[in-house]
Amino acid sequence: MRKNRLGKSSIVVSDICMGTMTFGNQCDEAGAFRIMDMAYDAGVDFYDTAEMYPVPPDAKYIGATEEIVGRWLKTKNRDSIILASKVAGPGHGWITPPLRGGLTGLDRHHIVRAVEGSLQRLDTDYIDLYQTHWPDPDFPYEETLAALDELVRSGKVRILGCSNETSWGLTKSLWASELHGLARFDTIQNNFSLNNRRFEDELAQVCRKEQVSLIPYSPLAGGVLSGKYNDGARPAGARFTVYLNAGERQQKMAARFVNEQALESTRRFQSIAAEAGMSVVTLATAWSKQHDFVASTIVGATSADQMPDILAAADVILEPGVMAQIDRVSRDIRYPMG
Repeated sequence: MRKNRLGKSSIVVSDICMGTMTFGNQCDEAGAFRIMDMAYDAGVDFYDTAEMYPVPPDAKYIGATEEIVGRWLKTKNRDSIILASKVAGPGHGWITPPLRGGLTGLDRHHIVRAVEGSLQRLDTDYIDLYQTHWPDPDFPYEETLAALDELVRSGKVRILGCSNETSWGLTKSLWASELHGLARFDTIQNNFSLNNRRFEDELAQVCRKEQVSLIPYSPLAGGVLSGKYNDGARPAGARFTVYLNAGERQQKMAARFVNEQALESTRRFQSIAAEAGMSVVTLATAWSKQHDFVASTIVGATSADQMPDILAAADVILEPGVMAQIDRVSRDIRYPMG
């Protein structure tokens, strides 16, 4: 498996990262262990989690995912794993994290409490990559970065990253780090897939110029690109099936992913994948990895049966003709989510 450096840091990771958001609700502990073991045996050394996983509304209790990952870590050599986690942040109205009484701002108090909780649940004394899950527009980047810088200096965290950030926010944070001599964000974790290429508009340029690595999440567009929502299907237990039956905010989020344009592009990408002799899951994962600003693509699974098509992307480099076909679909279809 290929490896890439995270930003300007000394950390090098596999170009596939195992996401864990489904562990503890859609996937039980035994299933999670099987999935992580398959990834590890295939050469995946990068695992991403968060203090608020599994995500509501279907979570049994927040923190379960980190506990599962922590128990799995005990079966491996800790130094062979690059472990990433996140402090929640305010959620931008999509999700109200049920943590610390709903007060999840990115000030020193909440950051310290969050990292201590994660370290306890993960049963480790350090986290390799610690990220802000959502930015906090009501709090100065300088103060957030000062608190995160303390974690790096103390050895509890090796490097820093952000998630769900804007081009302005990432640039502002990098400026603040340079001005005040604080640890910088070496990574950004944002949504990026065949059905959502917004990152290429501006953020990709920031990453190239400032040596920040994208760690894209949801390369299958929340599972839509697998084809499981085609023809009006609503598979039981699937994330957007759950969201469409939940509150208004979750329904609105699901509609950004499951819509007429996304389903049409999915059908076309399936045809391109079939012509190329691979599954659309492999195609979508390989496409995500095949960008100069991407260090490692986060993949998720609810069953070990899903892993072979995902892991097959490790050795795939899409030919120029296939990339051109993909670009043609993206030009033809305008997605509501960008």
